Amino acid sequence: MRRTYKTAQRETALAVAADTRGARAVAVRSGLLKTALVLTGVGVLTASAWVSVPFYPVPLTMQTLAVLLIGGVLGPRLGVTAVTSYIVLGLAGAPVFHNGLGGAALVAGPTGGYLMGFVPAVFVMGLASRRGWSSAAGRLGALRRLALLTGGAVLAEVAIYALGVPWLALTTVKHAGAAVALGLVPFLLGDLVKTAVAVTAVYGADNLLTRLGSLPF
Repeated sequence: MRRTYKTAQRETALAVAADTRGARAVAVRSGLLKTALVLTGVGVLTASAWVSVPFYPVPLTMQTLAVLLIGGVLGPRLGVTAVTSYIVLGLAGAPVFHNGLGGAALVAGPTGGYLMGFVPAVFVMGLASRRGWSSAAGRLGALRRLALLTGGAVLAEVAIYALGVPWLALTTVKHAGAAVALGLVPFLLGDLVKTAVAVTAVYGADNLLTRLGSLPF
């Protein structure tokens, strides 16, 4: 009996150790995947900033589309992490902002509010994406998912302009009407197209989103 009891103890200890090693391996893989996804998000946002048309006082870039895609694919937590990391890199002087610029002085200028608006925007889009995929069964589920993605994209755009336009008025044009005319109206048509592209892309990414949705983000 004593030998059997010791054997059982040893087998239990080995099983616990194996489970612990397995859990650690899963945690390491998950951590590496999250890091890779965040870095990818930062890279996509940086590349989108370099595609720039010199409008005054706010340049036209592809960053809005990038923010919507990052939120839709990575979800709210990793999306916010990616966008925040991007902004921190830019503040530190890395050439990640439009036209390869960087530094805190740029954030204090006319585009600073739009950059800060990326954070709530990516969270809203990520939340809409995750909620949409939680009820995606059947035709009604697909329609609900599409509606949630569209609503999330529109609200994300609103979040960007809600911070960007007042900041533009405060720092540069000194007038609310001029800020709307220069920092909102010229971009509406382009943002409508970007919203449609982002919703379509995120909606079509079934396999990737299903796999990411199963991870503890």
